[in-house]
Amino acid sequence: MKIYTFKQGNGKKITQFDSDFIMSRIVMTSKEAHIGCMYLEENGLIGDHQAVVPQLLLIVHGEGIVRGEDRQLIPVTAGDAVFWEKDEWHETRSSEGLAAIVIESPELDPSPFMKLRD
Repeated sequence: MKIYTFKQGNGKKITQFDSDFIMSRIVMTSKEAHIGCMYLEENGLIGDHQAVVPQLLLIVHGEGIVRGEDRQLIPVTAGDAVFWEKDEWHETRSSEGLAAIVIESPELDPSPFMKLRD
């Protein structure tokens, strides 16, 4: 498991077409990708299971705790991106609730686009 960041401070200012916004790049895929949004309510749980393909969980609201193969519990909050490799056991919990975008694809590598969280 690796935890990246896509917080505003890691993005790039975009001014093309008279625009004025910050873009944090996340990932690019050349193969099919499944993208969804998960909502964990208070005491929500995404149970312990193996990733079928590489998976990236982008926390957009709230906070929780994740764990991977090493079973270490790691707190995450909005702006964190949790990456699990194919076949890696993992789990996500939230006592207060969270919303996250999940991206799953056989060819997924966020490292060229995001830096690891400190």
